[in-house]
Amino acid sequence: MGLVFIYSGYTKLYPIEPFEFTFVDLGIAGWKSAPFIARFMIGLEFLIGFLLIFGLYIKRITIKLTIGSLIMFSVYLIFIMLSEGNNGNCGCFGTAIVMTPLQALIKNAIMLVVSLVILKFYEGLDYGKIGKYLFGTVIITAFALPHILNYVDFNYSEAYLTKKEDSFKLELDSVYKNATIRTPPKTLSTGKHIIAFMSMSCPHCRIAAKKLRLIKEQNPNISIYLVLNGDQVKIKPFFEDTKAQNIDYCILNGRSFVYLAGLDMPAIFMVNNSVVENWVNYMELDQTEIEKWLAKP
Repeated sequence: MGLVFIYSGYTKLYPIEPFEFTFVDLGIAGWKSAPFIARFMIGLEFLIGFLLIFGLYIKRITIKLTIGSLIMFSVYLIFIMLSEGNNGNCGCFGTAIVMTPLQALIKNAIMLVVSLVILKFYEGLDYGKIGKYLFGTVIITAFALPHILNYVDFNYSEAYLTKKEDSFKLELDSVYKNATIRTPPKTLSTGKHIIAFMSMSCPHCRIAAKKLRLIKEQNPNISIYLVLNGDQVKIKPFFEDTKAQNIDYCILNGRSFVYLAGLDMPAIFMVNNSVVENWVNYMELDQTEIEKWLAKP
């Protein structure tokens, strides 16, 4: 049981962004606070795992904390199933093990039963006087580990918003001519847009799509368009995972895609009248900075 909690927390750390986005999506955190809440929740999983392994304060604290967290996670999974259906990856084990919300709910039910068995039959270990010191050490270690293993980096440089020397014209005629599935709107050639080139099989692209989806939800006035690369059969799993159906897209394959996007995925362009003014990765992508860019004449 302890190893399951520790593994669950560890897998959420790499990559941690989808777990961070969950709290933004739920509306309980902003872009700046979500990284800290995510690491606190991972620390809680580490704490429960360590306490179970050490057999510390089993009946008094540990199992009550275990059952409480499992119930909390299960309520969230039920909410997801009712609002979005049993689709995509619930994120219980990050991207390491893909589980639907229903599968995760069954897993939690099994762990709840095991927790009740532990509560009834296992007293834990008696560490005597050093027990409280060990308990304090475990708490500090558990909540510090997420920040040590994957620290919060707020060094998002605003300089990329003024790098005009890197500007280049985006040949959108190639997209209009060669895109499949959907015909891109000609309005992409005028005004300001976020145009993101993504491979549907790229895990980083899926993280970027999740972030763009949340940005679009929070500010529908931001024009975002996805140019996707890959077989048509990948469209459904891509959108089931990212839930980015609120963003318009087309499919562009072959040389046309590589010519415009390059080889590093995802390629997220801030386009002004067909000119790429800024080229950012999903880590640098900041809703506030986008809104500042859009407000510029």
